[in-house]
Amino acid sequence: MPELPEVETTRRGIAPHIEGQIVSSVVVRQPRLRWPVPDDLARRWVGQRVSSVGRRAKYLLLRSGTGTALIHLGMSGSLRVLSEQRAPGTHDHVDVGFANGITLRLNDPRRFGAVLWAEPDPFGHPLLASLGPEPLAEDFGPGHLYRQSRGRRGAVKNFIMDGRVVVGVGNIYASEALFRAGIHPLRAAGRVSAKRYELLQSCIRATLGAAIEAGGTTLRDFVDGSGQPGYFGQSLKVYGRAGEVCERCGDTIKQRVIGQRASYYCSGCQH
Repeated sequence: MPELPEVETTRRGIAPHIEGQIVSSVVVRQPRLRWPVPDDLARRWVGQRVSSVGRRAKYLLLRSGTGTALIHLGMSGSLRVLSEQRAPGTHDHVDVGFANGITLRLNDPRRFGAVLWAEPDPFGHPLLASLGPEPLAEDFGPGHLYRQSRGRRGAVKNFIMDGRVVVGVGNIYASEALFRAGIHPLRAAGRVSAKRYELLQSCIRATLGAAIEAGGTTLRDFVDGSGQPGYFGQSLKVYGRAGEVCERCGDTIKQRVIGQRASYYCSGCQH
């Protein structure tokens, strides 16, 4: 958390404010994030115009003429768009100022986020180079999950959360997509049929798409660029609902740890 929908919501929120704008300042108050913030980040970035704000998996890509800033929100991070001066708080670790008066502020209480620099091609960066396809892109096409799953004995939930298989299907959305598809999260990935994987791919797309339209899911920390929470949490069918009644079949929703993550499912609907 934040997962792909929250990061995409953030991208959509900040892009109109900073695309086409020149970076005028970079202030790093705490360089010790998940990976150290580069010492020369200000030298590389100040004076550059942000040509686009993109996303790859859970990384935001702020492109400029000489390189790209890679920003990851970690477990509790958020980016705020500030239109006026505001004193930084304890967890406001990085400010990026723009010539139009906007400040982009990274708040990250747990410091699992990152601000890195890649040049010339961000997709060659070690953190991005081996990632699988985007779940909402055309290369996540029919048959992809089925082909990738052959011979795999591990749980299908862990399989679809593997970023080398497909990016951005985090814990919340894996549970929700598997519920939509009627697939038990502990079923061996290699024992799911091609037809069921085709349905699961559609359910992954539908779940992530709906979450993006709702502005993401706020369980504890997430807010978008304007400080607003996401509302997809109101639509969750199984995640966080252990002990409650399944809306589809009336059975009790269960919780189990799978791959060191809390997983939620309905044994009446998912097989």
